Amino acid sequence: MVLKIDMSGEIPIYIQLRNEIVKGIGRGELAAGENLPTVRQLASELGVNTMTVSKAYQFLKSEGFIETDRRKGAVVRKIPDMEPAGSAAAERYRDRLGDELELLSAEAKLRGLKREDFLRLCEDAFAEMGV
Repeated sequence: MVLKIDMSGEIPIYIQLRNEIVKGIGRGELAAGENLPTVRQLASELGVNTMTVSKAYQFLKSEGFIETDRRKGAVVRKIPDMEPAGSAAAERYRDRLGDELELLSAEAKLRGLKREDFLRLCEDAFAEMGV
């Protein structure tokens, strides 16, 4: 999997790294049980501080995307199916997703993107995940 990291971008590198790994899992490029590079290995490959990679891995672990083990390192977790509709976890996720989509929608509108174009981009991004 190729990680696209913009070293001079506005988004912190650890967030970019977290996002790239989540997208890789979503696309099926990283399978459940697959080992991620060690913190040191990935930091060396990207030319970043080990704390940057460690922070990204901590976020991924707290969100349930990876597990860490002293012997195995960071491993992609099997992501369970969506929580049952109406459950507290499902509602929290839907609320967070709604907030993020609202922000993206506002930015798109302010930058002159038409509704149809925004929806097409959403559909294309979702389709890229193989669903």
